[in-house]
Amino acid sequence: MQLAPDHIELVCDEMQLVNEVLPQGARVLELGCGKGEKTRLIAQGGRAESILALEVDRVQHDRNMQVTDLPNVRFALGGAEDIPAEDASFDIVMMFKSLHHVPMEKMDRALQEIRRVLKPGGLAYLSEPIFAGAFNDILRLFHDEEEVRKAAFAAIRRAVETRQLSLVRQIFFQAPVRYQDFAQFERAVLKVTHTSHVLSPELYEEVRTRFERHVTPEGALFHAPMRVDLLRKDAE
Repeated sequence: MQLAPDHIELVCDEMQLVNEVLPQGARVLELGCGKGEKTRLIAQGGRAESILALEVDRVQHDRNMQVTDLPNVRFALGGAEDIPAEDASFDIVMMFKSLHHVPMEKMDRALQEIRRVLKPGGLAYLSEPIFAGAFNDILRLFHDEEEVRKAAFAAIRRAVETRQLSLVRQIFFQAPVRYQDFAQFERAVLKVTHTSHVLSPELYEEVRTRFERHVTPEGALFHAPMRVDLLRKDAE
């Protein structure tokens, strides 16, 4: 298994990869669903029978509970290290840039819980950002995630090495990330409710200046390097 390659050629929207691996009629568990953006796309894509979307941030969870137009989705409060679901109840578990948000001492437990709730033959789709690239260089000015991202990868590798889950394949790709302007970046990144970012005036100005270097008349476009570890729970 590889934390990150030297070069990534594939550039694509992540939903392209999701649709390639999502089984038809799947019972889906999404851990760390955030604002439910991927949840909505999966729900409306026609392949999922049902989705349980968990979030640990109570502020965002309360907002998610106001969603009324996704009849095949159930939002609930909960984390990956203690999944409120029965054994062998999902065809696929999905985490989009959220395993590294699990406390490091609970990451192994989270992988054990994922295995527990998967049906035999079920898949775990674990998508994590790679600590590289221009977008990451801006984020690390105020939120350096190198340690926790490495810890998340190490936990996944341990789960494979101990045969809790088997590796199907790794996928490396560049995800297009677009912002109309710095104001949109600030709303989407600096003012998230799950993490408190307190920037000094000097640091705020440095972040803004770094971001503005990438702004064109069409906005700012970044290509964020990503890794997907696709795992499977083998039949016992």
